[in-house]
Amino acid sequence: MFQDQRREKILQLLQENGSCRVHELKKLFNVSEPTIRSDLESLEKSGFITRQHGGAFLNTLTTAMPSLSLPKRGHEEEKARIGRRAAEFVNNGDSIILDSGTTVSEMIRHLKDRSSLNIVTNALNIALHLGMEPTNHVLVVGGEFKPPTFSLTGEKGLSIFENLYVEKLFLATGGFSLEAGLTYPSFTDLSIKKAMIESAKVVYLLADSSKLEKVQFASLGCIDKIKYLITDDGIEEGYEEKLKAAGINVIVC
Repeated sequence: MFQDQRREKILQLLQENGSCRVHELKKLFNVSEPTIRSDLESLEKSGFITRQHGGAFLNTLTTAMPSLSLPKRGHEEEKARIGRRAAEFVNNGDSIILDSGTTVSEMIRHLKDRSSLNIVTNALNIALHLGMEPTNHVLVVGGEFKPPTFSLTGEKGLSIFENLYVEKLFLATGGFSLEAGLTYPSFTDLSIKKAMIESAKVVYLLADSSKLEKVQFASLGCIDKIKYLITDDGIEEGYEEKLKAAGINVIVC
């Protein structure tokens, strides 16, 4: 097969599948890895694709990404710091659950250099962004779509958590108090959150300080399941000690 024909075939594969990996193309076309990398470099220079971590994906997918940004709801700087700090706990090859919401979504940009992640998420924006990394494996929870957070919720998504066990969960919340524990604006959120917690070895709660000692309509409790709280420096004086007494390690950023 001539060079131009091979590159046309590679582009067709990308149009069908969205992404591809160098080692797969090498086997498919029976050529060397440098040859495939040269093909991908040429296609990238032509503006068709973007290369990333041992593979490539179509630019038509990546150009849609900015439109999947969540609406701003305040405390953007604090959430950005929390997301950056939380991402530091993710290593290449980790199995993780990423909850939906503005704070957990701040982790996305800081996970772009990670690879071989096994990700379970109920957030479509997270799945689409991190699923562009060819070495990542992404499972998306099913359920009812909630437009404000691009999330899927409800009991229909619970089956994915059967026999699932991951190392780390990065959890969002509507509010948290030492009396009520984790609280959310709707009962429909509770079943998915509980399933996430039960499927993870370590739970990281991501919450800016405005959500601490704030109680919303539906209570999940589960204080004893939270290993780490990652929050901002607006946390009230003395409250950190109360959290530590409850067995929660507090990370302030």
